[in-house]
Amino acid sequence: MSMRVEHELHHRRRGRNLGVGLLLVAFVGLIFGLTVVKTLSLGSIVELERFDHVARPQLVPQEGEAGQ
Repeated sequence: MSMRVEHELHHRRRGRNLGVGLLLVAFVGLIFGLTVVKTLSLGSIVELERFDHVARPQLVPQEGEAGQ
C-alpha cells in the first residue's frame, strides 16, 4: 500500500477548479434559460422560423391571401 499525501497546493487547485466549473454550469444554465424564454415568448412556429434568416417561400403571403 502506498501512502498518498496531498499537498496544500492540490486543495487550492481543487477549490479553483470547482469554482470555475460552477461558473461554467451557471453560464450554460443562463444561456439555456434565455433561449427557453425567448422561444416561449414567440406566438407561433411561423415567428420562430423567421429568425433563421433564410428566405422561405411558404412564409411570403400570396396575392389572394392578403385579405384573410
